Amino acid sequence: MISQFFVLSQRGDNIVFRDYRGEVQKGSAETFFRKVKFWKEDFERDAPPVFNVDGVNYFHVKVAGLLFVATTRVNISPSLVLELLQRIARVIKDYLGVLNEDSLRKNFVLVYELLDEVIDFGYVQTTSTEVLKSYVFNEPIVIDAGRLPPLGPASIFMQGTKRMPGTAITKSVVANEPGARKRDEIFVDVIEKLSVTFNSSGFILTSEIDGTIQMKSYLTGNPEIRLALIDDLSIGGSDYRSSAAVILDDCNFHESVHLDNFDVDRTLTLVPPDGEFPVMNYRMTQAFKPPFRINALIEETGSLKAEVIIKVRAEFSSSISANTVLVQMPLPTLTTRVSFELEPGAVGNTTDFREANKRLEWGLKKIVGGSEQTLRAKLTFSQELHGNIMKEAGPLSMTFTIPMYNASRLQVKYLQIPKKPNAPNPYRWVRYVTQANSYVARL
Repeated sequence: MISQFFVLSQRGDNIVFRDYRGEVQKGSAETFFRKVKFWKEDFERDAPPVFNVDGVNYFHVKVAGLLFVATTRVNISPSLVLELLQRIARVIKDYLGVLNEDSLRKNFVLVYELLDEVIDFGYVQTTSTEVLKSYVFNEPIVIDAGRLPPLGPASIFMQGTKRMPGTAITKSVVANEPGARKRDEIFVDVIEKLSVTFNSSGFILTSEIDGTIQMKSYLTGNPEIRLALIDDLSIGGSDYRSSAAVILDDCNFHESVHLDNFDVDRTLTLVPPDGEFPVMNYRMTQAFKPPFRINALIEETGSLKAEVIIKVRAEFSSSISANTVLVQMPLPTLTTRVSFELEPGAVGNTTDFREANKRLEWGLKKIVGGSEQTLRAKLTFSQELHGNIMKEAGPLSMTFTIPMYNASRLQVKYLQIPKKPNAPNPYRWVRYVTQANSYVARL
């Protein structure tokens, strides 16, 4: 049971606000945003997803740069509320096509209608996009396509700052295309988040993959489709395919998925509901080849000076490129100045020393597979360090996105959709995206 729901912009502007029970003071949105900013500035880290202020429990998730927040005074399961916020964001995105501040402001009437059907007096009714179609009648105002990156066979995997995320489908599930036409399409994204820890020599200490097969359907008539995975797939240690190339520790499936033939030929049968949903979630701890090898060396070069050398090597094919790469490293608290030195010919690199939190940042617009990047940073301290410099610096962390690559080697073999008489074949898009969840190297 929640009392309030609201959505804030990155500036703290209140875009959407709904008070269901009147139990929490009206200034809760401002209280929440000030508390989040206070956490960031003084504790040098993000606020936790759940915290309490003056007897009010605040729950929040960040989606597409927006803060989705719920409040309550009662004791309620945090995981339930956080999942609810994620599902509300997903439903709004299904209806608006694209989720951002502009689309929310232009469609606030539709958004409020959705909220009134999803939650009644603080209690959840439904978060199904398909069920809501029977109760929600406002049409979305589509965002001008000229403001968004083009979506097409080539541009889907476009590299650089204008590249769209792997799950970005900028069409509404209820709005038709110009001319009252609806194009039959289905998008399947295999998204993997990696957690890898390296020791000081660059060897792997821990590694894990959290993956999901995400689907968004624009098919008419609710056809039954078949999604086939590779045959050489094993799930759990007790599986008879113990010698399989891909071994998953465990997995779970969406309620619409039928597993009648899964043990035989690794085929999933389902009638996809409208909107975006996870077909399958999986976890893998089997040894895999990480996409990057990273290591850092720090050594004193004088009583008040030290040098950091960071090396990043891309271990994937040269036909693939990683983008939005960011390397971060905490520095000793007595660091006052940092000068950077990049390799000759380095293009699209940015370097920065965040003096407020003593953090080195190295951004790389693009890393081509098989290449190696090196950064040298010369540190100057305000006074001599008394102790081991290695204890005050690091660990090194890295974030990235690699389109058309997945570390687990789990593949979609085919996506079968029944063909309607005298109708064109539906368009199928299968995409792979790998991201960093926790990619860390110790010094």
